[in-house]
Amino acid sequence: MTKTLLIRAEDKNRWERRAPIVPADLADILAATGGRAFVETSDKRFFGMDRYTAAGASACTGMADGDVIFGVKEIPIEKIIDGKTYLFFSHTIKGQSDNMPLLQRIIDSGSTLIDYEKITDEQGRRLIYFGPYAGDAGAIDILSLMGEHWADKGIDTPFAAVRRAHQYESVEAARTHLADIGRTIRREGLPAQLCPFTVGILGYGNVSKGAQQIFDCLPTERIAADDVNAFVADSRGDRHTVYLTVFREQDLVRPRAAGTTFDLQSYYDHPERYESRFEQFLPSFTLLVNAVYWEKRYPRFVTWQALKRLAEATPVPKLGGIADITCDTFGSIECNVKSTDSDMPAYRVNPAAATTSDSHLGDGIVLLAVDNLPCELPNDSSTFFSNQLKPFVPALLAADYGGTLDASGLPPEIKKAVIVYNGRLTEDFEYLNNHLK
Repeated sequence: MTKTLLIRAEDKNRWERRAPIVPADLADILAATGGRAFVETSDKRFFGMDRYTAAGASACTGMADGDVIFGVKEIPIEKIIDGKTYLFFSHTIKGQSDNMPLLQRIIDSGSTLIDYEKITDEQGRRLIYFGPYAGDAGAIDILSLMGEHWADKGIDTPFAAVRRAHQYESVEAARTHLADIGRTIRREGLPAQLCPFTVGILGYGNVSKGAQQIFDCLPTERIAADDVNAFVADSRGDRHTVYLTVFREQDLVRPRAAGTTFDLQSYYDHPERYESRFEQFLPSFTLLVNAVYWEKRYPRFVTWQALKRLAEATPVPKLGGIADITCDTFGSIECNVKSTDSDMPAYRVNPAAATTSDSHLGDGIVLLAVDNLPCELPNDSSTFFSNQLKPFVPALLAADYGGTLDASGLPPEIKKAVIVYNGRLTEDFEYLNNHLK
C-alpha cells in the first residue's frame, strides 16, 4: 500500500522559505503513484498553499497525516512523532553535539531517518543537494555588503547598487543586474585603491561554480594560484577587470614531509600528513570566497595567526571581505566564530586583536557567515532540489518499512542514506553511538 506523503512547514528561522518538493513535481508524483499528499500550512513558504492544493495535496497542521515526511532543515524534538519516516538534512553525521538530542529522539520514537546528504551514487557523489545556489547567494551578498562597506569608508564603487540575494526574484534577475554593473566597470573602472581587484575562490565544486557564475557577470580574467602574488606585487592588471583565482587542493595544502609530492587521494585519506600553504596568498586578495567542504581532520586555510601576521605586515590589508559559504564555525576560516542569518548576514573581524564586531560597516574585514544561503533564493533552489528528489519519491512511498532494511525495497542510493531504521542506527552509522553517549 502506498504511504502518504507530507511536506512539513519549515520553522528553523523566518528566512527558511524553501520546500523539498515543489507543486509541479508533486502533481507528477501523485499522478504516478496514485497516492495522497498533505502539506503543512505555512505563511513563509515561497510556494503558496493554493499551488499545492491545485497539484492534488490537502492542507494540514502538524505531521500526523504523513507516513513519509519530507522537510529541509532539522525538525524540533518536540514535533517528532513515533513510527514515521523522516527525510531532511539532520546535520548529525559528524556527531554534531547540537543535534544529538534530535537523533536520540528519532531513535526513541522507533522512526526512520534518511538524510539527503548521504544519498549518493556508486562513486559517492551526492545526488540530492541545493546545487550552486549557496554559491550564487554568497557571491551576490558579499558584493552587496562590500559595496555598502566601502561606501561607508568614502570609496564609491558600482557594487553599492547590488542588492541582497533575497531581494532578487531569481538568480537570472541578479545576473542581469550584475551584467549592467559589469558594463559600468568595463566603461568607468573600479577605484584605484581597490585594484587590482582580486577574488580568491577556495574550491571548484558546485558551490564554487555558483559563485563563479555570479562574478563572471562582471568583466573577469582568471589568474593561476601560483601566479597571483607576482601579479599583484608587480601591479599588473587594470581597473576595468575583476581577477579570479580558483584554488584546488594542491594550491591550498602541501605535504609535511620534505621531498614528498602532493597526491590527492593521499590528502583525502591522510589529511594529517598535509599542512596549509594558503597564508602566502592572503596579502594578494581583495575578497575571498570559501567553498571547500571541511572537517576537523583537515588543515585550516585562514587562521587567526595568519591574519595577525597579515595585519602586522600591512596596517591596512588589501583583504576587505570573506564570504565563508561553507560556514563551519571555527573551521577552515578560523575567524568565523558564529553563523549569521539574513537579518544581519555579516560581522567584522579585527585581524590584529583577533576579535569580532557586529555589522559590516566600520573597520575590519567583513565576514559573511550565513549558514543557509540557498534559502535566499527559494524558488530556484527548491525547484533544483525537487527535480533531483522526485525520481526517488515513488520508491520511498512504496517501500515496506516493516521488515529489514535490505528487504524494504528502497533503492540502493537511498539505503546508504538511512541513518536510523525503525529506531536503530544502521551499520554504517553505528559510530554515532559514541557521540550520543
